[in-house]
Amino acid sequence: MRHDAIIVGGGFAGLAAATYLVRGRRNVVVLDTGKPRNRFAAASHGFLGQDGSDPQAIMATAREQLLRYPTVELVEKEVVHAQVDGDGFSVDLATGGTLVASKLILAFGLTDELPDIPGLRQRWGKTVLHCPYCHGIEFSDQPLGVLYRVPMSVHQASLIAEWGPTTLFLNGASLGDDEMAILAARKVQVESVAIAGLSGDGTELAAIELQDGRTREIAALYTAPDSRFSSPLAEQLGLVLDETPMGAIIRTDGEKMTSVPGVYAAGDIARMPHAVAWAVADGVTAGVSAHRALVFG
Repeated sequence: MRHDAIIVGGGFAGLAAATYLVRGRRNVVVLDTGKPRNRFAAASHGFLGQDGSDPQAIMATAREQLLRYPTVELVEKEVVHAQVDGDGFSVDLATGGTLVASKLILAFGLTDELPDIPGLRQRWGKTVLHCPYCHGIEFSDQPLGVLYRVPMSVHQASLIAEWGPTTLFLNGASLGDDEMAILAARKVQVESVAIAGLSGDGTELAAIELQDGRTREIAALYTAPDSRFSSPLAEQLGLVLDETPMGAIIRTDGEKMTSVPGVYAAGDIARMPHAVAWAVADGVTAGVSAHRALVFG
């Protein structure tokens, strides 16, 4: 059968898009691999009415509510290829088979690649973090760190200082005078020695161990991971990308349509910065836009 819309990705953006499409009485299939980007976090913050809730529990409720509508399918399968197919689109599944639809919404999210530092990966989403608005006030007035990875790390450290005394760990990198002046103005300390590892009980973080044998007390470490698309579909479809200080995103207009008419993108793959609330809002926009295009052509 031909669906009205295929949504690739069943996270916050994809589920929001699907909800608005099925409420518009459209036939929708959502394809998801079950590996949301925020699966490492125990709590989601800043999402109205759900502050501090388990993000997996929020999505489980969203899926349950979505399945009450008769025109939606949730399928746990990976999409390995997508292409324009006549006046619509088709996607090929890793398990075999092809689905076709009039509209295509990409919401497959990002995969975070973390620096190879002992003790860092096991603490990701717990005490090694990315966003202070999502996970900041919980560590208020405790010693905080920022791991330098890209030039924007200087800005990140300057911002993190709003939550507590902050040290920028250069991990062997170097800064110019202008950058040092920015950090000094925000009272951010700078540690130039490379990091040997992180220590603390379980996923707790107690200290940064330096390669010269010293340790620095720390309660939370922030870093900007090397994030990449978790699917090759954007490249396959020839979508235009925009480069940001934190990596590439899919270019979309105000309706979340990409450079290929009929293809929409929502969530972390199509915006900077990232948050659950923004992902949901972008998903709503993509879903409503796709519905109106189906109605009016």
